[in-house]
Amino acid sequence: MNNSNAYIELLKLFPPRPITVENELIATQGAIDSLLDKGELTPDERDYLNLLGMLVYEYEQTLEPIPDIYGVELLKASIEEFELRQKDLVPIFKTESIISDSLHEKRQLTAEHIQKLADFFCVSPAVFFPLHPVKQTA
Repeated sequence: MNNSNAYIELLKLFPPRPITVENELIATQGAIDSLLDKGELTPDERDYLNLLGMLVYEYEQTLEPIPDIYGVELLKASIEEFELRQKDLVPIFKTESIISDSLHEKRQLTAEHIQKLADFFCVSPAVFFPLHPVKQTA
């Protein structure tokens, strides 16, 4: 076991502990960034950096994964999350029948719908573009 004085000093400077909340993550990432900004690292610094990285990785494994949904699926999830009704989106779509057709993928979201949805939900318009084109039905 290698317990050099330099490594002990790193441990004293920022004692590593399991990360349980966001501000601890930010502090640990700050310690990681300061090491990375140094450029060439000593073996002790590399070991310490590896330890901090493991703590960040362990914490990130406890977080809820962000689902990869876009387009109409994201719209459906957003409506549910914000407990909206179709009539709440009439200012965007003009009629409830257009909303219903869009949600059932009988009609594609238009560029105007996408821009208004992005403004309404405070997100990038890109998230409302479908990953796969929707087939238009007659």
